[in-house]
Amino acid sequence: MEEKIQTLGVLKVPHFCVYLDEVRLRTGKVSKRLKIEHPKAVAIVPCIDENHILMVRQYRYAVQEETLEVPAGKVDPVESIEEAVSRELFEETGYKANNISKLISYYPAIAYSNEVIEIFVANELERVSSVQDTDEISKIEIVTISEALEMIKDGMIKDGKTIISLLFFRDLMK
Repeated sequence: MEEKIQTLGVLKVPHFCVYLDEVRLRTGKVSKRLKIEHPKAVAIVPCIDENHILMVRQYRYAVQEETLEVPAGKVDPVESIEEAVSRELFEETGYKANNISKLISYYPAIAYSNEVIEIFVANELERVSSVQDTDEISKIEIVTISEALEMIKDGMIKDGKTIISLLFFRDLMK
């Protein structure tokens, strides 16, 4: 167990908070730890049919490239996980799902963040709008599961939540 001695610095922004803490390790040695407090997030594998899913292209500033990902986003403080899944699916794709089921939860960066991403599968999709969040999403693509898995193998899909989502989804389909 590590004991916090003091907080050396704090950065608060609208969606998360970063702390630089001084800690005492179980051996007695003093060290520093970075901790990011982040709200829960959701990721969705939207199924058009048994072989096709929706994916979104968006530019990711941190890596300076456009990526192909499953729709995802943070859970707002006033909403349930299920509401976040429906909202993110709609905002990013213009679709709603009549059947949503949980796949898995995981910590994407357990060494320095408390963020939890909960992954869902969305079935019985219905297109309710042709408008998506153009500030974030540049394009919606329909791909086969096998194409998406090949893109992971070829290094074209590098996003962790998307890789985990698709691999668990593939195993679910077996």
